[in-house]
Amino acid sequence: MLIPRPLSFFLLLAPLWAQAASTLENALWRVEVEPATLALRVQPAGGPVVALSGGVAKRTVSVLQQSASRLQWQWNAGAYRLELELKERDLLLSVHAKAAGELQLLRQPAAALGRGMILPLAEGHYVPAGDAVWRKFLLDLDEFNTSQDMSLPMWGLDHGAFSLSWLMVNPFNNRVKVARDGDGVGLTLSHEFVSLAPATPMSLILHLGGADPLAGAKRYRDWLVAEGRFESLKEKIARSPEGAKLLGASHAYLWGGGLLAPADVKDWPGFLAVLRGDGALPARLRGYFDREAGAALADVRAVPERYQQRLLVDAVNAALTAVARESWQTAAPDAVVMAGRYGELRGEVARTFGRSLTPEPGAWGGGVSVATMKKIRKAGLPRLWLGLGEGWEGGLWHPEAVGAGVEAGYLVAPYDSYETALKPGSNPDWATAHLGEKVYRDCAIVLKGGLFKAGFQKSGRYTDPHCVRPVLQARVRAVAAKAGFNSWFLDAYATGMVYDSYRAEAPLTQSQNAAGSMEASRWISDALKLPTGSEDGNGPTAQGILFAHGMQTPVVGWGDKDMQKDKNSPYFLGSWFPAPQPTVFFRQVPLKEALRAIHFNPATRLPLYQAVFHGSVVTTNHWLFDSLKFANVRGDSELAQLLYNVPPLYHLSGDTLEQRLPIMKRQDAFFRPLHQRLATEPMTAFNWLSSDRLLQETRFGDGTRLIANFGDKDQQLDGRRLLKRSVTAINGDGSSTVYVAAGE
Repeated sequence: MLIPRPLSFFLLLAPLWAQAASTLENALWRVEVEPATLALRVQPAGGPVVALSGGVAKRTVSVLQQSASRLQWQWNAGAYRLELELKERDLLLSVHAKAAGELQLLRQPAAALGRGMILPLAEGHYVPAGDAVWRKFLLDLDEFNTSQDMSLPMWGLDHGAFSLSWLMVNPFNNRVKVARDGDGVGLTLSHEFVSLAPATPMSLILHLGGADPLAGAKRYRDWLVAEGRFESLKEKIARSPEGAKLLGASHAYLWGGGLLAPADVKDWPGFLAVLRGDGALPARLRGYFDREAGAALADVRAVPERYQQRLLVDAVNAALTAVARESWQTAAPDAVVMAGRYGELRGEVARTFGRSLTPEPGAWGGGVSVATMKKIRKAGLPRLWLGLGEGWEGGLWHPEAVGAGVEAGYLVAPYDSYETALKPGSNPDWATAHLGEKVYRDCAIVLKGGLFKAGFQKSGRYTDPHCVRPVLQARVRAVAAKAGFNSWFLDAYATGMVYDSYRAEAPLTQSQNAAGSMEASRWISDALKLPTGSEDGNGPTAQGILFAHGMQTPVVGWGDKDMQKDKNSPYFLGSWFPAPQPTVFFRQVPLKEALRAIHFNPATRLPLYQAVFHGSVVTTNHWLFDSLKFANVRGDSELAQLLYNVPPLYHLSGDTLEQRLPIMKRQDAFFRPLHQRLATEPMTAFNWLSSDRLLQETRFGDGTRLIANFGDKDQQLDGRRLLKRSVTAINGDGSSTVYVAAGE
């Protein structure tokens, strides 16, 4: 039983009090804390007591002071200073440390979950208490940090009539450990105080919300606004006007950025004769052929079979790209030289191969070509974001294709990356990571022990975004000017994957790392007027971007043998070849049931991210898992996208346009007009409308309601028939439109 304490200010130093509990209380709720362990129990007015944290290792308490709304004390003779403040529905917790080190703060038992946990993994999930599938998933996850592994630095607890949400005001250097607790899971939150910023406190907010699964997310949005850290999409578009083209745009990656397509060869005997000849360029190209391509060139007849045509053209394209890279993959890459080399080499190809090729080099190309842009435009898709999956090289080979896309009203962007720097001379195919010797040497993240932080998949080194900025600015300027892109995609900069760097001459905290990444995105958007997006869009690194890929469908099954390695498995995602159409992006496969239950079960999905960032950041799938990738969840994914008012994402190649463009057009007809109106509006509400939670509703700032029926039966609501497997849009004037999931 909780015993009220006096609310007048008093100071107590007695050891007896140091071992007892202190209480903060207002008209809304009461909070009881044990200063020695930071054990917490809370009780909303008229509600039950919730043992929120069992407390951490016991410490000596001193200098304890309490007023009506505030409690302050020290641990271990001033090694830590702690403060709790109760302000209406918020309990603010702040901890200062005298020295660097990791400190446990919370030990949340499974019983604290109440009915379930509200967890922002990707877009968001509801984890029912005691659910065996979720328990295994979280235990296998083992631990996560609150900047990278969570899309928002928060989690919530559903107690029916009320909710409790933890918000990490400081989202960096935090670790959440998962452990089994009876039939459920317990969480332990730890924070590392780093020597790079000893005065930076760990601050949290515990928010008492109503019976709303989005309560914590809405509180986080309010906090961002109050702190000046929320940027509306309207504000971003005002600074980067091309960003208006994101409104109503589906997203797609184009593949096949090599210089030539088989159709560009009009005289095969003549083409082969030149390729086999003694000319300087053909000889250099043959030097890059692999055994299969070399054998085909030696054995092929005057007019190759279709497979041989593709093989030889792919080999020529790969060799041309390798020759182009020779000019700039050096110890000190020159961005202007690099941007110009592809066009120069295209001219050399035209002169060397002459009449064996079609006469207009500007019309050459497969997936990335003027012809592709014309086909997309003719299909009746007026708004698109188009990314070049192979990077900016496709745009440098085909600036006319980029121009045709821009002229059609699309945003056309390259994939680009500066997160990892490779050692000069290594892995030439990872073009974006060739940043030069100086970046590799001087911009690498240095870990606490003095070692460099290995880059993506243990290749190269991760970089300090402040240090790499001059290279980024020079390359983006040069490529954008030459290719004509009107948008940009920066890989990894918005993932929340940030590191402390202990380089003596340039120390860097995780917070500063995040700021550097956001500043880079903002510079491209604002200074160059190229609306910029990035991967994921996690809350702590979301400023500066207009769109993000990875929130709706994140990376799924990373490390799963069947999905990643076993080519005979029905779940195998595919390979990173052939270049014009890599199977990892185009092969459609089923998703394992256990992963489907976690990532795509509509009854346990929540639009937490949209509750914060709808109207600020446009989000869609990670590029590894487009809207067509997983055959057995396509319908659920489609309905969730429309319910949350977020765009689909697709992959396109020259050979898949005929099949995929009609699919895109079907969803576009429903999505585009809604998103044009709602993209700048906040999501104001989410509701489950049926006991099985398969009938769901979202509401937006202009009064629009979207109702999704994920179930297999029609439903009735307020006299309105809601078709099975459908989304109904109800406009402010009462008019409505209906979309039924594809193939259902």
